[in-house]
Parts: sequence; structure tokens; C-alpha cells
Amino acid sequence: MQTYWGVDLGGTKIEGVILSSPSPDSIIIRKRIDTEAHLGYDHIVGQIGKLIQLLRDETGLQPEKIGFCTPGTMDPETGTMKNSNMTSINGKPFRDDLARTLGVPVSTTNDANCFALSEATMGIVQDVIPNFRMVFGVILGTGVGGGVVFRGLDGLPVVQAGRQGIGGEWGHNILEENGYECYCGKRGCNEQVISGPALQRFYKEQSGQERTLKVILERYRQGNDPYATATIERLLENFGRAVSTLVNILDPDAIVLGGGVGNVDLLYTEGVERAKKYVFNSGKLNTLFLKPKLGDSAGVFGAALL
Repeated sequence: MQTYWGVDLGGTKIEGVILSSPSPDSIIIRKRIDTEAHLGYDHIVGQIGKLIQLLRDETGLQPEKIGFCTPGTMDPETGTMKNSNMTSINGKPFRDDLARTLGVPVSTTNDANCFALSEATMGIVQDVIPNFRMVFGVILGTGVGGGVVFRGLDGLPVVQAGRQGIGGEWGHNILEENGYECYCGKRGCNEQVISGPALQRFYKEQSGQERTLKVILERYRQGNDPYATATIERLLENFGRAVSTLVNILDPDAIVLGGGVGNVDLLYTEGVERAKKYVFNSGKLNTLFLKPKLGDSAGVFGAALL
């Protein structure tokens, strides 16, 4: 029996799944345990080993290979992790250590790539354009990230991680010259303009009051808060500019919007209208902008598909 094993590594929880086929309806088992990341790198690897053993014990199945959805990405040159907010795994040969601990080959990619892969293969893209050629998966929430999936010569979807492992990292393109400083070392990155925290920060600076993005949206719709109007206008205009770069370079069949800010309905209407001004196509934009289907399952499903 062929099975698909995937693990989604998060700062709080580690989730594992075994699928009998590449379908969201084929779950054999799904299990979560605490990451306990504060106890360090070796403990995280040990917790993953514990989870895989639980999956083995409860099903009697053995994996031939395991895919991992990770915070951060593996540097192809060094074989070590980088760009992870789980800082204890940065600089470590995480994939090799996992393979040694688990006794099976391991594939890893970041959460944005897993999101793109799962939505392209098992999610909303299959419902709308199953014969897609390229899909971009956007993470637009606390941070801004993305993943690229294209159809290979054999017809199977492939994650385009890139030569340096940073394929799809549109969150750290500069959108606003001399804007807010970003942890990546630059200023005015997409993440510092259109992420949830960046929008809330902008509202507070304009109004002197703290509001959640949900409340800001409500006040925008009511039309009686000029600061809310300015904040949402900032989101829509800069989303259009930022996403137009993706279209101009990749011209994907679809862009799937994930993350909390991706739930803002205006992005699919007014945000797309703003993008039309910047896309190099005489004001036309045929790219489909889609709401994701798999929710918080996207990471672990994408890992299994690796």
C-alpha cells in the first residue's frame, strides 16, 4: 500500500499526517504533539521522531519517505536551514539530521511552498483550473511570503524552490523606498507595508489608537473613520503594485491568497483592479485570484505531497 507521509513543523505544534492518496479525503491518521521549541534544536528533532513513531505504532505502517513543511528554507549550497523564525534550526543540517533520526529519506520545503503545492494539487486550483501550468501561492498575514508551483514535463506539480532556496520570497522585495525597517536588513519591504501588523501600525501612527485589522475593516465599511479609509487604501494600492510584479515576471494561471490578510474580500475585487494599472498588459489582467480551500491543512498536506 502506497502512503504519503507529511509533517508540518510549527513553533507550537508539530502535525503529522498519513494519506492513502494525494487527496484531502484520504486521511489515514492525523496527529499533533507539542513542539517545545524552547528546549532547543535536539529536542525539536526528538519530538519529530516521537511523532513519527506514534504514527507508525498506531497504524502499523512504515514510511518510504517523509515530507516536511518547515519554517524557513534549506540553503542548497550548505544543506543547512536559513530564514526561519524558529531560530534554533537556522544554520543546522536539519534535513540530514531528520533522515538520520527517522531512518528514511526526507524532503523539506517552507510553509509557503507547501501551501502553494497543496492548493494547486488538492485544493482550490484543482476545482477551477486542473490543467494549470503555474500557480503562485501568497501568504499574506503576520508576514508576507509565497511559493511557486509549476507543472513538470512528466505532468506532476513541482515546487520551484530556486537555486538559492528563496523562490517565491516576494515579501522582501522593496515596495516603499525608505519605508519601515525590516528584520531582513532592508527598508520598505512588502512585509513592512501590507502585512497585518504593518497595517495596524500604520493605523495607530495616523490615529493614535490601536485597532485590529478586523476592526479597521469594519470602520472602513462604515465610512466614518478617515484613518481606516487611509489604511485600507494603503493595503489595496500597495497590494496591486506588489502583486503586479508577480504577474509581470511569472504570469501564473492563478494566485491563491492565504493568510489572515488574504481573507480581505476587497483584495479580490478592488485589489485586483489596482493591479491592472501596473501589469504590463494594456490594463487587462486574466490571472485568477482564488481563495484557498484547505485552511490550516495546507501545510501538512503539502508536506505529504513532497
